Amino acid sequence: MELFKCFLFCLVGLTTACSSDVAIVEQEDIYITVTQTVYVGDTAPPEEVGEVWVDSFDQPDTTDGVDILVVIDTSCSMGDNEAQLLDGIATFMSNLPSADWRLNMIPASPDKVVTEQQFPLVPGDDIVDAQQMYDGMTHTGTLEEGFQSVQDYILSNPYASTWLRWDAALLIVFVSDEEEQSDMSVDDFTDWLNGYRSSVFMSSIINLDPKKSLCNTSSYNTGYRYEEATLMYSGVVMDICSKDWTDGVRDASDSIDPISEWGLTYVPIKESIVVFVDGVPFMDWNYDPIGNKVLFTVLPDGGSLVEIGYRYL
Repeated sequence: MELFKCFLFCLVGLTTACSSDVAIVEQEDIYITVTQTVYVGDTAPPEEVGEVWVDSFDQPDTTDGVDILVVIDTSCSMGDNEAQLLDGIATFMSNLPSADWRLNMIPASPDKVVTEQQFPLVPGDDIVDAQQMYDGMTHTGTLEEGFQSVQDYILSNPYASTWLRWDAALLIVFVSDEEEQSDMSVDDFTDWLNGYRSSVFMSSIINLDPKKSLCNTSSYNTGYRYEEATLMYSGVVMDICSKDWTDGVRDASDSIDPISEWGLTYVPIKESIVVFVDGVPFMDWNYDPIGNKVLFTVLPDGGSLVEIGYRYL
């Protein structure tokens, strides 16, 4: 039993590491198990009381910065959403991580994106700068091809390469009140996107299915393809008919913010807390008993799996 407990404790990463040497001695069909527990560190872990729990999360891979493309349907039907769009972008900018970010707006018209040459918004810019960018964007396009616009902007617009970074994460935000109409399939688009960037995030502000939408009554105008692509990246999908985009836009920005603290599910026995990053013990953290959370003094690497194990009563 003690061997099993030690094995279980090690399996979920709740000691500073332990191992068991097992010797099987055969004598008249009787098997005797001999265990020896070895602790790594100066002291043994506290008495094994309470239930075992492991909180875990994947660290967003944005520690090297994030490039943001806001792809906007500029057809006439979108005119009523301009104020909400700009309010949403203002909320988005105010919630972006302190890490280096760059944001640009492009129309959902492949024939127009190849000539866009606006300098991206960067930390320190505000809604006035965003308004100027929106006003300066080409608004004469009538196509609804968000996927193709992203690909053509990246591959065919020489200016794009002057600000997009190969080692940063990429967040694409689609804003449209109609279905995505590119010739390429959702799988073709996401396969290409995954080959272009190792870390991709996506959000969509679109017409939801009529059964879920606050105002959309036509399946023809529902952004099913945008929604399908966004959910492949576990992204945020918002109803464009919502009067207030604040919560959804904030969720989209929070999804790319490197995690510097993590609230625990239960109140732990403090001495039992251990943290592993990609299976390796991680020491750069403190426990905040008031907020019941682990605070990271050094951010775990982007893309890593962080596991916080502990016992609780």
